[in-house]
Amino acid sequence: MAVKLIRPPLTDAFIRSLKAGDEVIIAGTIYTARDMAHKRLCEAINKGLSLPFDIKGALIYFCGPTPAPPGKVIGAAGPTTSSRMDAFSPALIAAGLKAMLGKGYRNEAVRDALKQHCAVHLSTIGGAGALLAKHITSAEIIAYEELGTEAIRRLEVVDFPAIVAYDSYGNSVYK
Repeated sequence: MAVKLIRPPLTDAFIRSLKAGDEVIIAGTIYTARDMAHKRLCEAINKGLSLPFDIKGALIYFCGPTPAPPGKVIGAAGPTTSSRMDAFSPALIAAGLKAMLGKGYRNEAVRDALKQHCAVHLSTIGGAGALLAKHITSAEIIAYEELGTEAIRRLEVVDFPAIVAYDSYGNSVYK
């Protein structure tokens, strides 16, 4: 099986080409967001406010990176437990989010939203934050700086490894 390249922004046609279990590498612009940032994004959607980045076709990485050591772009940047974002993910998917990246299971509401709105959930290796950081070529805080590690960052990534954990057809690597 060939490794597939994911380069956001993502389209429905591309998302439909991904199947649970596919190995992927990610290149281009992705965004970090964890619990508190997800809450604020959903509050903005509920109030009809604009978001700090274009969510349509975007990929959010559930990550709160550590501070960058001297000479590095970013510190350790491993995935956070995806289920922590389950309360917020359906609204973000409905708003146009096409992919999420984290580790672990997603609840039924998220899986239903993936099918309904043609999106995917990707998983990457937990506990390998220093290794994953080597695939990040730039990092910039773009929103909610007061949240520290939970601020939203725009990352540029190259050859960032992941697998399709839940596809847009309702299939899962966890079954």
